[in-house]
Amino acid sequence: MSEVNPAERPAAITAENVHLSYRSIIPVSRRKQQSSSPSRKRSGRVEHFEALHGISFEIKQGEIVGLVGRNGSGKSTLLRILAGIFEPDRGTVDLHGATVSLLALGVGFLKQLSGRENIYLSAMLLGFTKPQIDEQIGEIIEFSELGEFIEKPVRTYSSGMVSKLGFSISAILKTDIILVDEVLSVGDAKFKKKSFNKMMELISEKNRTVVIVSHDSNTIRRLCTSVIWLHDGDIRMVGPTNEVVDAYNAFMDDADN
Repeated sequence: MSEVNPAERPAAITAENVHLSYRSIIPVSRRKQQSSSPSRKRSGRVEHFEALHGISFEIKQGEIVGLVGRNGSGKSTLLRILAGIFEPDRGTVDLHGATVSLLALGVGFLKQLSGRENIYLSAMLLGFTKPQIDEQIGEIIEFSELGEFIEKPVRTYSSGMVSKLGFSISAILKTDIILVDEVLSVGDAKFKKKSFNKMMELISEKNRTVVIVSHDSNTIRRLCTSVIWLHDGDIRMVGPTNEVVDAYNAFMDDADN
């Protein structure tokens, strides 16, 4: 059976004109509060920051796509929209019926619950049934290397332990789309190598779609088939991995000089 041309594969993710703004309250200084009329209660002024300015793209089933851009460019915001954690102010995201999981530090975990309890909670939110989780929880715990800490509250975990737990859940309970936000660069050297090898195993399945945010150019080059470069909430460039990464690195080198 001949290999399907990537261009002929069905779409896994379609984003059209996606906008998202954050609202923040800037506190009013105490002096200004004292000088204002007692009848007017003011705690601060509201400011809006537009994180994404109407971006559109399509990712085909089975693609491994890197997201690059300097801090504040909208990468993590976009991943959370794709994961369904944030809802865009305008525009649409269509996952075409696929299941999706997000690997990001602390996202989706209840800190007062144990690691084991968070496995069940996270897996059920991904659509897995309790019998399905029961069958795989031993493998998740073993892969996480958390040992007796799996019964302790997540609030007692280090950032590396949280990363291990999150990665293990998504790596063992496989979804159609995996979103990875920097977690491949967290943890001890042994776990980094193991998680990288596991990610290679996951993305080797031709129908699984992966979107990776990383500041490590080598990781993006080794894993990704194409790259989206986000800059200040806009898409600056989309294309083959080496071409986009080279352009982005050149831009960052110029910005530093």
